Amino acid sequence: MSPIADLSNYRSDPQLQTFLGQLCGSRQRFRDRYEILKVLGRGGFGITFLARDVLLPAEPLCVIKQLCPKVSDPTALQRARRRFDQEAKTLAKLGNHAQIPLLLDYFEAEGEFYLVQEYIRGSTLSREVRHQGPLSEAAVKQFLREILPVLQYIHSNRVIHRDIKPANLIRCKDDGRLVLIDFGAVKELIGRQEDSSTFRPSTTQFVGTVGFAPPEQLAMRPVYSSDIYAIGVTCLYLLSGKSPLEFDYEFVSGEVYWQDTVTVSPHFGKTLSRMLKVAPPDRYQTAKDVLRALELEPYLDNLVHCMNINPRPFADSTPAPSDGNGSKGYVPPLVRTANAIRDWQNRLKARQLRTNPAQPGITNSF
Repeated sequence: MSPIADLSNYRSDPQLQTFLGQLCGSRQRFRDRYEILKVLGRGGFGITFLARDVLLPAEPLCVIKQLCPKVSDPTALQRARRRFDQEAKTLAKLGNHAQIPLLLDYFEAEGEFYLVQEYIRGSTLSREVRHQGPLSEAAVKQFLREILPVLQYIHSNRVIHRDIKPANLIRCKDDGRLVLIDFGAVKELIGRQEDSSTFRPSTTQFVGTVGFAPPEQLAMRPVYSSDIYAIGVTCLYLLSGKSPLEFDYEFVSGEVYWQDTVTVSPHFGKTLSRMLKVAPPDRYQTAKDVLRALELEPYLDNLVHCMNINPRPFADSTPAPSDGNGSKGYVPPLVRTANAIRDWQNRLKARQLRTNPAQPGITNSF
């Protein structure tokens, strides 16, 4: 059992003066089941804790996410409760995928909402790049082959992740699989419930990370291709080790200037450029489209002949030249068929001339 880091700094943080925060490092158990060990992260929508489930054999580690809707109006709280229940069921369904943490439990306690999820032991991609340096083009392509099927699965369940970035991608220490964590759907639906007793709309509805989120997501209108943009920015980070805010952007269009910083093959460069288009219609629309582009790359040299806009003319009907060993060169099937029809027509005319020498122009009807 690994030791737990010193918690004094966490417990002194005023943001963590919640019930779970006060339980960190103590022997008191949350719901008589969970031993709260330390804080894993915090944000505008709540706090994430590492805990141990003492009621299960071997007392496995788990993650408890405390979501704080910050509403006092009973109607708004009831609305948040219904949405939380709906979205938790969606996360439970998504958790059937091996690369998404399993949802173990969800519940409400004293007006706050909690998710209990599987703990993934490993390192985030951001930590790997900080310690080991940028990845090669081949490694980034392999990353795409691992993450894009997960994204396709998520989108097929009508869910937009909204916060794909290296810090939310964990390489599992046990089996090496890449796991996508920290879905934004629940956080948004809980966080946006404003108190109906006031008329001021919430100003904390944006879910995502500046630099990884495309413009339409910043305007709180995310689409499925918003996640593809975030994966494109993640690729830039993996290739360069630079955060998105370290790149320059075109002033008018907002397109990111990355070509002078990242060197990749021409085809992969075109793929990245399309993933990073500012306008959603200009991007790849599905994860499957990006995978298709990657799969075609090894065959581009051969496909270029098939896509020639000036096709070669068919061979004439003269016999193909010999290669010197008595064998003839290749004749396309269409040409062979045309030659056979021509020979048949010539034989037919010759037979007609023999039977009707006075009327050489007469032919049979078919």
